[in-house]
Amino acid sequence: MHNEIPDRERLIFALDVPSPSEAKALVEELGDNVCFFKLGLELFMADGYFGLVDWLRQKGKKIFVDLKFFDVPATVGRAVKQLSGRGITFATIHGNDAMMRAAVDSKGDVMILAVTVLTSLDRSDLDDLGFDCNVETLVVSRARRAVEYGCDGVVASGHESRSLRAALGDRFLIVTPGIRPVDNDDDQKRVVTVPQAFANGADYIVVGRPIRDAEDPRGVAETIQKQIKQAVKSE
Repeated sequence: MHNEIPDRERLIFALDVPSPSEAKALVEELGDNVCFFKLGLELFMADGYFGLVDWLRQKGKKIFVDLKFFDVPATVGRAVKQLSGRGITFATIHGNDAMMRAAVDSKGDVMILAVTVLTSLDRSDLDDLGFDCNVETLVVSRARRAVEYGCDGVVASGHESRSLRAALGDRFLIVTPGIRPVDNDDDQKRVVTVPQAFANGADYIVVGRPIRDAEDPRGVAETIQKQIKQAVKSE
C-alpha cells in the first residue's frame, strides 16, 4: 500500500447512472464524503460525458475515466491522448502488450491502469474464454506485463492483491473493485470487504451499488470512509 495517498481519496465512487443530471445529483448528495469518482461506459453513451468531467473538476473532485480502451494500438494511443490536460487522474486499458505500450506512450498527465481480470469473472468463466490457468496466475501475469510496459497500476480483485504485492512489490498502484460491505447477491463474483481490500494491499477501492442503491447514500459513504481510515491505520 502507498501511504502518501490521503485516506479520503482512497474511496472511488462508481457513477454508474444513465445521465449526467443523475450523476450530478448523486455527487451533490454525497458532498464531501466522496472526492473521487469513476465515470464508465454507461455515462459515456449519454450526452455530456466530458461536460460532466469538467463540472467535477470545477468542484474540486478527482476523476477516473473507466472506458477500458481495447482497440488497434494506434487508436488506443490517440484515444488516451485525448484525455491529457483535462484534469483526469486515472484511465483504464484492457488490452495486450502493444495496446498498453501505446497507452503509456500517449498518457501525458493521466495515470494508466491495466485491467487484469474483471471481478464478474470466475474460474468457470476463464474456462469458457479458453484460459488454461487459474485466476490468480492470470492476474499476476497481466500485472507483471503492465508494470513492465510502464502502466501506473492495475485494477484487480482483492482476492489477488496479496499475490500481486508478493510478486511485484509496491512499484505500482492497485485499485480494487468488487467491494461489498454487506452480503452480495449481484453479478460480482470475486468480492471483498473494505478491511480485506486494504489488508491485501489495495491503494484505492471502487464502490458503486452499495452506495448508489442505499436508502442513505451519504451515510453509507461516510461509514466506508471510517472503515478505510481504520483499515489504513491498521496497516
